[in-house]
Amino acid sequence: MLWYVYILRCGDGTLYTGITDDVDRRLAVHRSGKGAKYTRGRGPLEVVYIQKVPDKSAALKREIAIKKLTRQEKEQLIKEVQK
Repeated sequence: MLWYVYILRCGDGTLYTGITDDVDRRLAVHRSGKGAKYTRGRGPLEVVYIQKVPDKSAALKREIAIKKLTRQEKEQLIKEVQK
């Protein structure tokens, strides 16, 4: 089963990184206010980065790696995907 690592850009300009096996469903949960506590009240939310990974373990490892990046490094990662 494929998993995904994603980055959301929140309405206040901050970035949120998470994992899921269904990006559309997870975004809907975030937008409903029932997702991560961090994203509540920070809408609108936009998915700006998605990376497919082979399993949940790989997704968790990649999420941790992305969360360790600086803001500038995250923005560069997002730019590279949008090319």
